[in-house]
Amino acid sequence: MGTANIERAGHGLMKYRSDRYGNRISQLGYGCMRFTRKGNAIDYEKAEREVLLAIQEGVNYFDTAYVYPGSEECLGRILDSNQCRDKVWIATKLPQYMMRSPGAIDKTFQEELTRLRTDHIDYYLMHMFTDYAEWEHLKTLGIEDWIVRQKKEGRIRNIGFSYHGETEMFLRILDAWDWDFCQIQYNYLDEHTQAGRRGLQAAAAKGIPVMIMEPLRGGKLVALPDKAKKALESDPRGYTAAELGLRWLWDQPEICCVLSGMNSQEMVRENVRIASDAEPGQFTDEDRNIVEQIKQIIREREKVGCTGCRYCMPCPKGVDIPGNFYYYNLMYMEKKSSARFEFAQNMGLRKEPGFASQCVGCGKCEAHCPQHIPIREKLKEADQALRPLPYKIGIYAARKFLIR
Repeated sequence: MGTANIERAGHGLMKYRSDRYGNRISQLGYGCMRFTRKGNAIDYEKAEREVLLAIQEGVNYFDTAYVYPGSEECLGRILDSNQCRDKVWIATKLPQYMMRSPGAIDKTFQEELTRLRTDHIDYYLMHMFTDYAEWEHLKTLGIEDWIVRQKKEGRIRNIGFSYHGETEMFLRILDAWDWDFCQIQYNYLDEHTQAGRRGLQAAAAKGIPVMIMEPLRGGKLVALPDKAKKALESDPRGYTAAELGLRWLWDQPEICCVLSGMNSQEMVRENVRIASDAEPGQFTDEDRNIVEQIKQIIREREKVGCTGCRYCMPCPKGVDIPGNFYYYNLMYMEKKSSARFEFAQNMGLRKEPGFASQCVGCGKCEAHCPQHIPIREKLKEADQALRPLPYKIGIYAARKFLIR
């Protein structure tokens, strides 16, 4: 379905949206990456209380992954011990970047089934695509026949992918297979980056349900600057920062499920409260104006006034100009280290990475820039900031290992 069919649970207040086959998915999903840890292990008793509360409140979509330490085992134990596997949809992920042989795919998948104490995965994702070349590599390992076989035998019910990268590559991957769903990073600050609104709408047009990760940018849209907090206080509805961000998402009917990494019962109750009320059409022009005010305040620390319009593209040397400027700006809106890591992960691991250092100074981009940005000069600044020597070495090593 291109847009969600929204309904309330028969037993409570949670609202549900339908996938392409009519399965009812709670519009609030549980992201299991951030279970509370006690020492080196997950605090099982605490996680159990939170998961069971979420299920009681109508949450039925639980997202984990092979590489989240202890997460699959913890979720599987909770569901098995409390006999509630049949009350939820499990989503987990194949670490495609680690796969070197068909046997590795089978071994990893079987290990996930064992960890999760189940004989099937409801929503199975190729984890963290950033480049079409990653799908091409999986094809050489026979992934297409493998998917068909697993679905035919009932071990996988729905196949999809999660994505971190730029929009054009997302659109290519979207068209590469008959996907049942996909998962993207999306929030009001990332509206036009990564897959972005354009990717969201392209998936909806194909009838592909979209699950949302990082709805609050890992908490960045909760811990707002003081100036932004004051702008939010002018909201007559009294929304919290988290509520504003979540309601912005649930206002969009193309979205199927919004994942939240809940790690307290208070957070579960608060998110359920919001999800039980929010639906498309409730977000007002005044709400949108407040979002724009907050975005502008957050971006006051930007180094480059790039709007992401992409009039400068394509670069004849393959430089991702808007991408470099986005992560350069992000360094001054968030922690420098987290922005550099995201840059390394999302741009550095592409087959064709688009580094600013590829610029030869032809100036073609500057002739088309509506903002009249001195692009060549700013690209040099961005590259120096984003790739200091330790990061250059790290990206080089990661590319040698991961890029086929």
